[in-house]
Amino acid sequence: MDSSSSSSSSSPSSSYGVARVSHISNPCIFGEVGSSSSSTYRDKKWKLMKWVSKLFKSGSNGGGSGAHTNHHPPQFQEDENMVFPLPPSSLDDRSRGARDKEELDRSISLSLADNTKRPHGYGWSMDNNRDFPRPFHGGLNPSSFIPPYEPSYQYRRRQRICGGCNSDIGSGNYLGCMGTFFHPECFRCHSCGYAITEHEFSLSGTKPYHKLCFKELTHPKCEVCHHFIPTNDAGLIEYRCHPFWNQKYCPSHEYDKTARCCSCERLESWDVRYYTLEDGRSLCLECMETAITDTGECQPLYHAIRDYYEGMYMKLDQQIPMLLVQREALNDAIVGEKNGYHHMPETRGLCLSEEQTVTSVLRRPRLGAHRLVGMRTQPQRLTRKCEVTAILVLYGLPRLLTGAILAHELMHGWLRLNGFRNLNPEVEEGICQVLSYMWLESEVLSDPSTRNLPSTSSVATSSSSSFSNKKGGKSNVEKKLGEFFKHQIAHDASPAYGGGFRAANAAACKYGLRRTLDHIRLTGTFPL
Repeated sequence: MDSSSSSSSSSPSSSYGVARVSHISNPCIFGEVGSSSSSTYRDKKWKLMKWVSKLFKSGSNGGGSGAHTNHHPPQFQEDENMVFPLPPSSLDDRSRGARDKEELDRSISLSLADNTKRPHGYGWSMDNNRDFPRPFHGGLNPSSFIPPYEPSYQYRRRQRICGGCNSDIGSGNYLGCMGTFFHPECFRCHSCGYAITEHEFSLSGTKPYHKLCFKELTHPKCEVCHHFIPTNDAGLIEYRCHPFWNQKYCPSHEYDKTARCCSCERLESWDVRYYTLEDGRSLCLECMETAITDTGECQPLYHAIRDYYEGMYMKLDQQIPMLLVQREALNDAIVGEKNGYHHMPETRGLCLSEEQTVTSVLRRPRLGAHRLVGMRTQPQRLTRKCEVTAILVLYGLPRLLTGAILAHELMHGWLRLNGFRNLNPEVEEGICQVLSYMWLESEVLSDPSTRNLPSTSSVATSSSSSFSNKKGGKSNVEKKLGEFFKHQIAHDASPAYGGGFRAANAAACKYGLRRTLDHIRLTGTFPL
C-alpha cells in the first residue's frame, strides 16, 4: 500500500477510511482488515485491534461478525483529530504477508497520531534514526516526515557582557566576581591597572585589587622605617601617632634610640638624617633652617620682642641681659636658682634673679657631617642690679620657638620688676604662657595670607614682625612650626603651664589683659 502526502487538513478521501490529522503533514494510513482462512487468526486480530481502539479511545462500538461496507462513516473522538473505522470483516484475498504489513503500518500510524497529544516540550527528533522503529523505514517515507512542532527544550546560552570592556564574552573563558563577568584580561587591579592573575585578590566595595596593592593602600606604614606597621599579640595594628604632625610610627621606635627633634618632636626618618648639636640634642632639617645658634644672632629678635611689650604698654625699664646657652649651662643655672620649682623637666629658658656665673655661646658653630662643631663659649659673671639678673635661652632652636621662650621669660621679668610677689605657679606660669602665645599669634597674623585666622586678643602686631619681613617673610614651613608651638602651649598637660595657660587665657579673653593683670596684682588669682 502506497502512502500519499496531503495538506494539513482535509475531509476523508478514500474508501479505506483514511483521515488526515491536522498536526502533522504525513497522513495516518489505515488499511482494511482482510479475511483469513482461519477464524482463529481473525479473532486474534480483532481482539488486538479492539484493545488498540480502547487504548486510543476509539469511537468503535465493539467488534461483530459479518461483513462491513468499505464506505462506513469514520468515528471521531471529540477533538482528538483522529479517525478510526470500525473493524470490518474483510473479504480481501490478499496474501497474509501483505495484510500483516498493512496491520503494522496501521499500528505505527496510530502511534504517530497519539504523539500529537503529547504535552508541550516533547516531540520527535530527526537527528538520529535510532529513535524510530526499524519497520517505520519501510512502511512510511521518512524523508516526507516533518515533526509536528519545534522542540522547545533546546538549550540557548545566556549572553554574558564583560564588566571591563562591555562586550560579549562569547564562548571563551571568563571570570565572575560579585555578579559581574569579565574576560580574563579585563579583570584588572583598580590601583595598578594590571590584570589580576592570582587565585586570591582583595575587594573594596566592587573594586578588585591585587592583595599587595590593597595592602599598600590600606595597611599603615611606619614613617620612620617605612615598613608596614606590624600587628601586636592580639592581631591588631598598633602604632603611635603625633597629635599635631600625624606622624605614624612603630611603637618600638620610642625606645630604640631613634632621634627626636628637640624643637618639633618629630622622629628621625631612616632616609633623612637629623643634625646633632654638641650637647647631644637633635634638630630636624626644617627647624635647622631658622635656628639661632649664638647670642649675637639672637639680639635683634630679643629687642623686637621688647618692642612688642612696649606696644602693649608693658615697657621693661631695665636692660636685662639675654644669653644663649647650652643645655648643661642651663641646668646648672636652674640648680642655683631659688625659684627653680616653676620649671618643666625639659627647660629651654630661665629668668634669673640671683647672681651667677654662666657660660654663654659666643660664636655660632659651623656645620660638619650632620653635626654642629666649632662652637666658642665664654664664661660670664652676672651681677644683680635689679630684681632680674638675666634671661637665659637654650641655643640652636628655630626663630619662632626662641622668640616664644623670650616672650615667656620677659613676662617673668616684667612681673618681678612691677611688684608682683609670691604668685603661685599656675598664675605666674599661666600668664607668662599667655604672652608667649600672643606673640606667636602676632607672628602668624603678620602675614597677609593668614589674617583670617582666629585671635585670642585684639593686640596689634608689633615691629617684631619686621625681623622676618626683612628676610623676605616667613616660609610655609616656618608658619607651620608657629602653629605647632601654639598647639604645644594650648594643649600642655602640666598643671602649671597647661592648666595655668587655659585659665589665664580665658580671663584675658573675657576681661582683657590689663584688667586681668590688675586683678592678679590685688588678689594673686585670675578674675572669674
